[in-house]
Amino acid sequence: MSYHIIGKRIPRHDAEQQVTGKIIYGEDLYRPGMLHAKALYSEHSHAEILSIDTTQAEKLAGVRGIITHKDVPVNRYGLSHKDQPVLADDKVRVKGDALAVVAADTLEIAKKALKLIKVEYKPLKPVLDPVAAMAEDAPLVHGDSNIAAHIKIRSGDVEAGFAQSDLIIEENFYTPKNEHCHIEPHVALAEVENDGKLVIWTSTSRPFSFSTQLTRILKLPMNKYQMKTPAVGGGFGGKNEVTLEPWVALLAMKTKRPVRMVFTREEEFEVSTLRHPYLMKYKTGVKKDGTLLAREIRLISDNGAYVGLGNQTLTKAAVHAAGPYKIANVKTDAFLVYTNAAVGGAMRGFGVPQVCFAYESHTDSIAEKLGLDPLEYRLRTLYGDIGTMPTGQMLQSKPLIQSLRRAAELADYCGKGGDACEEER
Repeated sequence: MSYHIIGKRIPRHDAEQQVTGKIIYGEDLYRPGMLHAKALYSEHSHAEILSIDTTQAEKLAGVRGIITHKDVPVNRYGLSHKDQPVLADDKVRVKGDALAVVAADTLEIAKKALKLIKVEYKPLKPVLDPVAAMAEDAPLVHGDSNIAAHIKIRSGDVEAGFAQSDLIIEENFYTPKNEHCHIEPHVALAEVENDGKLVIWTSTSRPFSFSTQLTRILKLPMNKYQMKTPAVGGGFGGKNEVTLEPWVALLAMKTKRPVRMVFTREEEFEVSTLRHPYLMKYKTGVKKDGTLLAREIRLISDNGAYVGLGNQTLTKAAVHAAGPYKIANVKTDAFLVYTNAAVGGAMRGFGVPQVCFAYESHTDSIAEKLGLDPLEYRLRTLYGDIGTMPTGQMLQSKPLIQSLRRAAELADYCGKGGDACEEER
């Protein structure tokens, strides 16, 4: 069989536009009479909001509009949990919660106006550690519990597996938060056309998902507005969640002028989502020959102040947490925990890189404890042609061992005894 695409270099469809500078990114968007927006963010990680006074800022020459939570038709949004305010109202739950957004003739005027907005807080004790946040007496970020979700996966009987094991290995792993650092920051522009239709331009890869949430936030039917996406200068998951789109939309409707907002690099770190930090505990029981009899996994995801895509991310992590290995009995408990830390979100791999680091490091440890070569041990315990995950999902996994052998070959590694290469030959 011959292929006309596989194995060949296919240039990007927009490669010529990119290298000639003709492509239009979000920050390239400009409209006559366009206003520039800037947000005021919380200076506290956790505090009640006693008052927000925008009176002096509104009097500043060049300021055309200011929005607070009072201007948002529905001030809660989210995919699995409707827990995130468009603009903070009752309290702030993280440094980076926006309290007000100014639209002005210039960016400099907007920045000056932010300094004239007065906010009174009643500081509350923050909780920044997910384990501490799970304690019964921990400060509450939302409602009556900081545990936003508990995902359970059960396959077989782990206790019976541990009882039959010759060796039990327990380890803890941690992966930190990561910022996406796409070259183009978040940017959005909103304008109201002559026929009254609202048009929102935003640098996202998920305009349809955004539309679902904006319809709720703006209380506006989908046929009353349009989402448009210019070329996106990088995202890696960091532009998968609604951020500044409702702000520019509300300001455009309020001022009747186009409004654009562009995050600074500092805002990217402080306001946008990050990869979730994970705490992971692995306990595995094995026979002397390396047969995997039982694995117990406990995952704790530091969700930050709002769930966003945290539930979906943790679900995927939990499904993949045992790794691509033949394990007779598996028990997984995964917790999504609110803290007053930066909000977690989608990032390449969607929760799987964290658990992959853990289960592969754990596999190395098991092989070392058994005195086995880590490559040969993996070849012995990986799924065969068909793999069955703890959820019951069946995978055609023949390429798994082929890929590992090929990687070892390219690395000129044949294992301690050279058996891996011998079998391939």
